Amino acid sequence: HWFYSNSFSLPAQASQEELKAAYRRLCMLYHPDKHRDPELKTQAERLFNLVHQAYEVLSDPQTRAIYDIYGRRGLEMEGWEVVERKRTPAEIREEFERLQREREERRLQQRTNPKGTISVGIDATDLFDRYDEEYEDVPGSSFPQIEINKMHISQSIEAPLTATDTAILSGNLSTQNGNGGGSINLALRRVTSAKGWGELEFGAGDLQGPLFGLKIFRNLTPRCFITTNCALQFSSRGVRPGLTTVLARNLDKNTMGYLQWRWGIQSAMNTSIVRDTKTSHFTMALQLGIPHSFMMVSYQHKFQDEDQTRVKGSLKAGFFGTIVEYGAERKISRHSILGATVSVGVPQGVSLKIKLNRASQTYFFPVHLTDQLLPSAVFYATVGPLVMYFAMHRLIIKPYLRAQKERELEKQRESTASDILQKKQEAEAAVRLMQESVRRIIEAEEARMGLIVVNAWYGKFVNDNSRKNEKVKVIDVTVPLQCLVKDSKLILTEASKAGLPGFYDPCVGEEKSLKVLYQFRGVLHQVMSADNEALRIPKQ
Repeated sequence: HWFYSNSFSLPAQASQEELKAAYRRLCMLYHPDKHRDPELKTQAERLFNLVHQAYEVLSDPQTRAIYDIYGRRGLEMEGWEVVERKRTPAEIREEFERLQREREERRLQQRTNPKGTISVGIDATDLFDRYDEEYEDVPGSSFPQIEINKMHISQSIEAPLTATDTAILSGNLSTQNGNGGGSINLALRRVTSAKGWGELEFGAGDLQGPLFGLKIFRNLTPRCFITTNCALQFSSRGVRPGLTTVLARNLDKNTMGYLQWRWGIQSAMNTSIVRDTKTSHFTMALQLGIPHSFMMVSYQHKFQDEDQTRVKGSLKAGFFGTIVEYGAERKISRHSILGATVSVGVPQGVSLKIKLNRASQTYFFPVHLTDQLLPSAVFYATVGPLVMYFAMHRLIIKPYLRAQKERELEKQRESTASDILQKKQEAEAAVRLMQESVRRIIEAEEARMGLIVVNAWYGKFVNDNSRKNEKVKVIDVTVPLQCLVKDSKLILTEASKAGLPGFYDPCVGEEKSLKVLYQFRGVLHQVMSADNEALRIPKQ
């Protein structure tokens, strides 16, 4: 929405007085009668008409409200002529919000929100636990046997029925050592109010009989909620009821406390504290139950890098033994996150768990390495994934992402080539028309030892050695920036600078900056500003 506002170098919330002042200044700059050269006169007429068109839009409350909501497309839409001129911007926004709600409802009808998990268990204990004497007379015994011993597949989809009702269909299939089964479930969820919802569940499977369940969620206070889930599982052994209740409360801005009580097949009481901040995630839990009681502590550190790297570790001890886990995960593409975790426990042994999240799908590969605590298994489980990841990242992932980015940029450049060429011609014409005004501004600023823009560049700068093979793409914007100086001040708002008079985008789709070398009170200064960052010089 910055196109017309940036034509005047004003913020979107500029007042009518600021708008008129900017309009008068640009009219004086671009007025055709001020230029005798036929070519400059033609260019001035075109830019003058553009400024006049922008002023007509922004000075009229109705068209400005339409533009604020819909942008330039909204002004080109048919039908606004039938809207009453007396309607206020607030009423126009209300009408837009109503249309937006209708569109959201239509999108709701089409959304299915699919989620799925595929888990493949691999038995690789033959790599570490084999004994030579057992394999002496077995053909092919020199090669370790690695087997897939279990698989699990689950999938769910949502089908919105109304704005408050949703049907959820899910199913799963599992197999282990040649035996398996599956089930299918249907849930109907209704949002009863802003404070809660309820869900009815029906299920059936080949290993288990019919299932009937009821789940209720309710906000008790703004900082506390409760969830209750009761179920009846029918089988050949009879009816097995179950009940789970969770009470949760916000202890502070980043910390949640949970109390859980579960009654049924595996009754237990559980309490946990979860603290989640921008840089870390901490969990501490204690459970007393039959057959499992345990205590667990886990910590995850979040690095503030573009790959969203996370390193985690946990300790879990209970009646079943002790397990130590450590691992990491990292974003490898726009929609994919790859993670690996090493699990070392007694009596579980050593396992490596590899997980890939791709959009709403999860692929999980637990690899059981040994039933014993072998240092060699721990070493290979730790070092192996790291070596493979860095090799894949350097040889496959990085080149693929670079090529994909180049294809997207090339496609974007092709689609906007004619528009950018027109913007470039308009910017060059504007710079030629600004020359006389800039000369007068510099004379006035020199007389008061004010602000003089010595040099200014806009575009893509390469300062990092790792990107030294990339090409610098900048344009000289010294003249248009000096033209924006008023009373020894230069103020740019939070918007892309490509829309400023005399500017255009020299590198579509790439990160841009503005570099300014200026003189103020006889002293040279330099400043670097991101494309959408506000700028005020001289610095206060």
